Amino acid sequence: MLDRITPSQRPSGSNDGTQTWECLLFAHWEIPIETLRPHIPAELEIDTFDGRAFVGVVPFKMRHIRPRWLPKFAAFNFLETNVRTYVIHRGRPGVYFFSLDANSRLAVWTARAGWSLPYYFAQMSTTQSGDQISYQSRRPGNDAQLHVSFCVDQHLGPSAADTLEHFLLERYLLFVKRRDQIHVGQVHHSPYDAHSAIIDQCHNDLISAAGLPAMKRPPDLTHYCPGVDVEVFGIQPVGG
Repeated sequence: MLDRITPSQRPSGSNDGTQTWECLLFAHWEIPIETLRPHIPAELEIDTFDGRAFVGVVPFKMRHIRPRWLPKFAAFNFLETNVRTYVIHRGRPGVYFFSLDANSRLAVWTARAGWSLPYYFAQMSTTQSGDQISYQSRRPGNDAQLHVSFCVDQHLGPSAADTLEHFLLERYLLFVKRRDQIHVGQVHHSPYDAHSAIIDQCHNDLISAAGLPAMKRPPDLTHYCPGVDVEVFGIQPVGG
């Protein structure tokens, strides 16, 4: 059986940076494996739950971001939305990103240069009134947009192992193909304190902008987390 617990354990040694992720919406759509396969590097296997593959859209707030050498007072904030699916590389489960939008040009440049991640600059905003939260995002000059509003619903708590919630939420490794080689990065944080979420409105062009079929139906699954403090460990080539 695939080991989904070990990646959640903190690596030894010092981290490369810290940040806080707040107000996270996890919106997921089931998608045929054969639709995903052409968009994933051949070295990566598509990860499934009971034979089902998923694509996710995750808008959230990035807060207190700083590399280890930067003083706390110089940390910065921005909004982010990622489009992702789930993969396995040599028996290790993780995330593969189709795109990551941020309203910080510095963050976009740094992530593209340092991690080879497909970041895009976008005009982004968020509002909250009680339990109702909205995110808006638009890349200047094109139609890649996200407008989503939702209400926080039932408190679920940390996801139990071997559940669909654990499969979708508890991901600590990312894989990216860089200079024709698979690289892996790792994060560490406490398990998400999950809630269910009810979508009020969702207009999403980000999945189709990644070359996948447009998802015109509401998400099949939605979850929310208030936030986690995160340690980031640098991206490394996978040897061998």
